[in-house]
Amino acid sequence: MIFLVEDNEAIRETVVAYLQLAGHTVKEFPGVHGVLEALDFQKPELIIFDVMLPDGNGLVLAKSIHTRCPDLPFIFLTARESESDRITGFEIGADDYIIKPFSPRELSLRVQAILKRCAKDSPPDKDDGSSAAVWRLGSHELEIDDVAHRVERDGKALYLTLAEWKILSLLVRHGQRVTGREQILGEALDYLHDGSERAVNTHISNLRAKLGDELWIETVRGVGYRFMGEP
Repeated sequence: MIFLVEDNEAIRETVVAYLQLAGHTVKEFPGVHGVLEALDFQKPELIIFDVMLPDGNGLVLAKSIHTRCPDLPFIFLTARESESDRITGFEIGADDYIIKPFSPRELSLRVQAILKRCAKDSPPDKDDGSSAAVWRLGSHELEIDDVAHRVERDGKALYLTLAEWKILSLLVRHGQRVTGREQILGEALDYLHDGSERAVNTHISNLRAKLGDELWIETVRGVGYRFMGEP
């Protein structure tokens, strides 16, 4: 089940049609009203929010839901295209921020990618031992499974957004070599056409908060970032 919070009826119909073709069930909301109540009865796999709604603000609603359900992925689908709006969306915890006008096919593919990564209903078998690597920093361990897209810190599973996962994966691949901000923008975030260092800084800050108090990611001033874990 996917929740779609969008006041434009034509957009809702188009998005619902494409998501249904991909095999998803969609519950529609023309505004803020009723979303939190529906969440009490059914937790969706993902939520798609518009920002400007007739009876409230999608950013405020998303923040409230993210506080309540931090492992619930969500996407913003909005006409608000300024950098500050995108940064705010990612600071709240969005997995993606899609600007109107948009390709409904691309939206459907992005939804698929996020749901595949989450795979909440069928957790991978941890005993296969073939794809997970363990990194250490002091007395702490970080287990990263590239195939299952699973990250655990000291045995506790972490929920990462798609952007956070891509950044962590890129930094780990580089070992203790410095990864520049432009490389993160280009390879991990696909923002070369409209991105900025602020977007990188925001994702890094959110990722560090989830990794804990240890300095798993070091800032190399004026250059980029370095992963500090040791295999």
